[in-house]
Formats: sequence, C-alpha cells, structure tokens
Amino acid sequence: MKTRIFARARNRAGDAISIKAAKLSVRATMLLALVLSMGISRPFAHEGHDHGAPPATLNVPATPRAEATSEALELVAVAHGDELTIFLDRFESNEPVIDASIELESPAGRLDAKPGTDGTYRAVAAWLARPGRYDVIATVKKDGAEDVLPFTVDIPAPGSMPARQNSAAHRAGFHWDNLLLGLGIFAAGAIAGLIFARRRRAVHLLIAAATAILCANNLLAHEGADHSHDTPAASSTGGRTNAQILSDGSVFVPKSSQRILAIRTVKAEAGTHRRSIELPGRVIPDPNASGYVQTAVGGRLSPPDGGFPRLGTRVKKGDVLAYVTAPLQAIDVSTMRQQQGDLEQQISIVERRLVRYEALAPSGAVSRSQLEDARLELEGLKARRASLDKVRQEPEALVAPVDGIVAEGSAVAGQIAQTNAVVFHIIDPARLWIEALSYESLPPLQAATARLGQKELRLEFRGAGFADRNQSIPIHFAIDGDASGIRAGQFVTVFAETPEEQSGIALPRSSIVRSASGQDSVYEHVSPERFEQRRVRVEPLDGQRVLIAEGLEPGRRIVVQGAELIEHIR
Repeated sequence: MKTRIFARARNRAGDAISIKAAKLSVRATMLLALVLSMGISRPFAHEGHDHGAPPATLNVPATPRAEATSEALELVAVAHGDELTIFLDRFESNEPVIDASIELESPAGRLDAKPGTDGTYRAVAAWLARPGRYDVIATVKKDGAEDVLPFTVDIPAPGSMPARQNSAAHRAGFHWDNLLLGLGIFAAGAIAGLIFARRRRAVHLLIAAATAILCANNLLAHEGADHSHDTPAASSTGGRTNAQILSDGSVFVPKSSQRILAIRTVKAEAGTHRRSIELPGRVIPDPNASGYVQTAVGGRLSPPDGGFPRLGTRVKKGDVLAYVTAPLQAIDVSTMRQQQGDLEQQISIVERRLVRYEALAPSGAVSRSQLEDARLELEGLKARRASLDKVRQEPEALVAPVDGIVAEGSAVAGQIAQTNAVVFHIIDPARLWIEALSYESLPPLQAATARLGQKELRLEFRGAGFADRNQSIPIHFAIDGDASGIRAGQFVTVFAETPEEQSGIALPRSSIVRSASGQDSVYEHVSPERFEQRRVRVEPLDGQRVLIAEGLEPGRRIVVQGAELIEHIR
C-alpha cells in the first residue's frame, strides 16, 4: 500500500515538474523566437547603411569646377567634356569682363580661350576627358594690365561619385517586409514551442538552431559592407549646376546664374557720416508758381472759344479759361429797365438840343462853349447806356493767374458756380515743393533728400513753421533739379541731415533684405560662387543709402544688386 502511495506521489510530482518545465520551455522558445526575429531583421535594416548623421559638408554639384582670385579679377572655370568654360569678373564689383585676352598654360601646352557670345570664354582641351588633377595657369590681359590666375581642375573617375540617397526611409533602414518577416518568425517559434513543449530534446535542438541562425545573421550583417567610403557624395545635375542653399547655410550661386540675376557687389568701407532723421512728407506746388481760378460772383459757366481746357493742358498767364454769366433777379431787371428808360429820355432831349445849337452857332446866337457842352453830355449819356447793356449781357471772364498746366478742373457748360468756387487749379510742374512733418523740434538742417520709390530728390530748405499743425511742425523744402514725373500730392520720405556725426558703413538700400525672422541682413560674397547672410543693424542715412551700425566689418564684399533674388533661392 505504501509503495503504491509513494508511486502515485512520485508520478504527481513528475507531472508537476513536467508541466513546469513545459511552461519554461514555451517561454524560452517564444523569447528566442522574438530575439531571432529582431536579429534577422537587422541585416535587412542595414541595407540602408545608416551610420548616424553624416558630417556637415557642402553639397555642391559634381561638375568639375575651379576658382582663382586676385586683387582685381575673379575667375571660375567649369569643365564640360573636353571643353573648359571660363567666367571672368571684376573682384570688387562682380561685373563681367567680356573683352579680355586669356592664355592658358595647360598640361597639353598653351591654349587660347576664345570669347563666346554669352560673355564667357571657352577653350577645347582633350585632357579634360581623362580623370586626374590638372594644374592650369591663366594669363589675363585687359587694357594694358596683366594678371596671372593659377587654378587646378580635378576630373573625377567615372563612378567614383555616387549620388547621395535622400530618402528618409532608406537612411533609417526601415522596411515593412522586414517587419512582417520578423512577426512570422515569432509566430512560428511560438507554435513550435507549444508542439514540442514535452520534448525537451527537441526544444534544446530548436534553441541551438535558433542560436546558430542568430549568430550567423549577426556575422553576415556586415558582410560585403564597405565603410571606407561612407562620406556623402555630391549630387550631379547632368552637367549643369543650379543655385541652392548649402548645408552650412550659405548660398551656392553658379556664375552662369549670377550673370542672369545681374549680381553686383561693392567693398564695404567705414566712414563718418552726418546723422539723418526720417520724416514723412508730400509733394505740394510752389506757392509762387501756382494759383486758383475762382469766380468773384456766382453764375452759370460757359466755355470760351475752343472749349474748356483739358487736364494737363499748358496755359499762360491771362488766358481765358471760362466765362461766368451772373444771374439777374426780377427786382434787378426792373431797376435796370427803369434806368435804361431814363437814359433814353435824356439822350433824346440832349440830341434835340445839340441840333438847335448847331443851327444857331454860325450866326453867333449860341456860343461855341454851349455847343461843346451839349456834345459832351450826349456822349456821357450814351456811355452810361452802353455800360448798362454790358452789365446785362457780358459774362465774367476767368483767366489763368500764372503760367503752368491745368492740374485740377471740373468745369461743365451750364454749371452753376458758387461765389469763390475753385474752377481750375494751375501748377507749374517744374517748380514743386515738399512739405514734411516733424513731431519734435529739429536742429538746424544741413541738407535733405527725399525718396520717392526708387528715385532720389535733392531738396533745399525753405523754412519751418512756428505754430503746430495737428501736433506737428510743417517744414518746407524746394525740389532742386529735375522734377519730371512727380505729381502734387504724392507721399515721400524725407531724410534730413543734422549736425551730429556717426561712424559706420554706408550701403545702398537695395543691399538690405528682410530675413525670415524679420531682421535686416545683407549678403557677403565670400567666394566666387558662394554667398553668406550677415545680420546687421541699420539706421537711415539718405534717400538711397543706409548706415550699417553693427554686424558688418569693413573690407567685405557686399551684394548691392540682386540681394532680393538671392534671398529667394531655396
């Protein structure tokens, strides 16, 4: 009995141990299946060869290029097959030099670069078609001056510059098929663990096979992967180069694009300049060369011979521009008729008296003086009657007060013009002023300029108001020089110089661009085909220039034409 009891207990213990071992075997098998799936996915993930972030490099195009600079000139050579294209510019202004003579000392001997129709120079050299490094010396002759510019052309071997993979998924090495393969292996391992849970030897064999496969996969993960050239290669653009932003933040603009964009530079120089203040203003007519045409009395407008003058018509002082016929009321008409009747009666009486005097004068019955008095009285009465008729019939003539053009006018035939109404405004376009407004008292002004769009106007100070106008002080300037294209009423920005002086670099306003952060900046020409953005602090100087107070050192080449176009390169 005891033996049976012990046998049953031993069998139950063995079953418990077997169940526990089976559970452990299942867990171990599932764990190894998970690790196996991860290990197998690793070599697939390595196909993208992701080794972290690449070092910062300038991803300029792969077209073979060479640069050379001197104090006066700047040269860029671009190789296309067996042809060498040379761009020659002035170093300081970036202005193309198109009528120079260029001789090249090359490995094949002397070559002459012939000018092309597009402002470049071209030379054919067969050695450009072979890979290697070639030293070239360019001798440039221009206007009796000679300059030597050495450079090196590096022709890469075919296939030595693979294109950089730009796909984010490829760099990360993540593929959906790898994920599905790993999940399948995990499921197969789990099923195998459940089937062979009671067969420890099979489990051990499975564990050993999985370990062997995992090790093999880890060993083969880097098999055939050569990391000796894991540097980002430049991308080729099919023999052409495009403007682009480089990885260091600078802007690459090939010389061909610089010619199209007309990029121009100047050398920044520090100096002392008078401090300027910026004032709002508008164009007004010169009060001594303009005038209004108004009616003294209200009446009906009528055109002169030829009609009303059109806007912009040039007129002279004294020209009749319109007529005003004053309306007569009923009481005025009756009074004038009564006066006219009295004058007619007096004229009749004096005429009869004059006839009698003329008949008696020869006999001496009437003196000569009486005869003359009668004649003068008759003439006076007739003159009074004529003036009365003139008042009733002749309109008032509106004449031009000054020479100029008709700037404003709204006359219409039959229109009733009120007393003192402005019918025409005459302005001399060659004599214009500018009225600026200042909200604080100003020191004595030395000189002033005005900026109207892209046009700069020289101004002469005429005077400042002593009384405020809407809490501002009006200041008058006369435009000195050509005022063509300027109209009265246009708004301008006035830059008035003060006696105070300040130091800085003066640059044209066209060199200032507004960055994405809203800060002013300029572009420095750091190399023949590279430009870097410099943030600066700007103060007004005059209508065409600004003062760089901070952020720029003297001697740098700054873009003054085409900066806005460089800013839009992406």
